[in-house]
Amino acid sequence: MRGLFVVIGLSTTMVGCWHAHVSNVRPAAKLDDDSSVNPRFFQPPIALAVAEDAIVRIVGPATTCSGTLVDEDLVLTAHHCVVALDERGHFTSKTLDPASMRVELGGDYLPWGTVTVKAVVAPPCGERGGRGDLAIVVLSHKLLIQPYTARLDNPPRVGEMLGPAGFGRCSMSPDGIHRTVRAGGEVAGLGSGVIQMTASVCPGDSGGPVFSRGSHEIVGVVSLSAMDADEHTRSASVMARVDTFRPLFGHARQIADGVGQSELPPLSCAE
Repeated sequence: MRGLFVVIGLSTTMVGCWHAHVSNVRPAAKLDDDSSVNPRFFQPPIALAVAEDAIVRIVGPATTCSGTLVDEDLVLTAHHCVVALDERGHFTSKTLDPASMRVELGGDYLPWGTVTVKAVVAPPCGERGGRGDLAIVVLSHKLLIQPYTARLDNPPRVGEMLGPAGFGRCSMSPDGIHRTVRAGGEVAGLGSGVIQMTASVCPGDSGGPVFSRGSHEIVGVVSLSAMDADEHTRSASVMARVDTFRPLFGHARQIADGVGQSELPPLSCAE
């Protein structure tokens, strides 16, 4: 049924100024039911990339998501994409073992490269979507791909045009999984750490970048959406803001440079 929402751990009324009287908002991660996938490994340096290859696909033991290279070895994604599921398929607060994840490179149906994960950095909130639904995956080595920029200094504005991108696929999509730029729209409202807008989102788009129109500045990541079977449907969506969790990026950079996670102060979700 189009527009039917299921909220996992969230109220049926979206946070912030914009209220959606719908049910079935859910994280846009895609359950991975293909156990036959064989990753293709390679040795650095990587020289096959195009600019858009900064948008990557993240494959975990049970879900697939999207992400964006924001430094040579850091991939921004959604927090709910990097946590384990319980026996009922609900998102938990337990971070996945980095060894159970991989990052696939390339925007076509098959990846041209695969990278392993060294660490995962996330705040102590947002694992079920909404505020704090941000994480950074630290890669095992640096990539020769130009990263995109996270807009940390300037918050999104009501009325600003935004557009998401990702590797999602809706059930009525005519082809396979590949990188897709989605139909977005204006920012309808801003909440505590979230952007409310209308956008086209499919399962597997979670963690994908939300760009300011006409630029490659990332203002948020795909978190929750009212999804149906049609990839062209623009529905009520919630995106996690990057500007409200700036310390996350500093922590990830230090961990990538060799600082132990236990040596850093804990991340906070306080306002």
